[in-house]
Amino acid sequence: MNANRLPAARVRGVGLLLLLMLAMLLSGCAVFRPPPPYTTEADALADRGEPTRRWTNEDGTTVLEYSTQPNGYTCLMVEVDRSGVVLRQWDALSERNLAEVRPGMSREEVDRMLGEHRSEQTFRLSGEEVWDWNIYNDGPGIATLFNVHFIDGKVVRTSRTYVYPNDGGLLGGYYYGRPYGYGFWGGYPFGWPYRAYHPYAPWFFW
Repeated sequence: MNANRLPAARVRGVGLLLLLMLAMLLSGCAVFRPPPPYTTEADALADRGEPTRRWTNEDGTTVLEYSTQPNGYTCLMVEVDRSGVVLRQWDALSERNLAEVRPGMSREEVDRMLGEHRSEQTFRLSGEEVWDWNIYNDGPGIATLFNVHFIDGKVVRTSRTYVYPNDGGLLGGYYYGRPYGYGFWGGYPFGWPYRAYHPYAPWFFW
């Protein structure tokens, strides 16, 4: 009797799993929905709340920064004039904007261009200070990091790190740390040699 009921139970289990995965997918779409075209600062504040940071420009305009780091992959920037009218809005972590990072730029210039970064590491041998941002995953792994390398406070190059389940992203011979995988600087939730459960990885990869 149990043998006859087992296939039906498995079918129900698979159905519940598929429904759960669909719900997670739909919730993810809701979190990362494209923002509406705002017309005033009040519209942006009503929809998004207080920004992560505010940048004041020399011409009197203000940029509202809505960073989603460390787990999100967008950074909405909304520029408004003195009267609160929206002049333009854009995603600071779009491919077009990432391509604007150039050697010689300062930390402040990069900070204002890309928004708040996810984490930073210092490499003693190369003398590099590396900032990274979680961006839209265009690679074979489960996450992609955009890295900006500084020496003496100036950009020298950029790179990308592809992150895999239960594996740290490899950057210049060193494993990147939390929240991706594990590494020499402490992974998520523990550094090597402890097993690191990636927050983005489905349970069946653990």
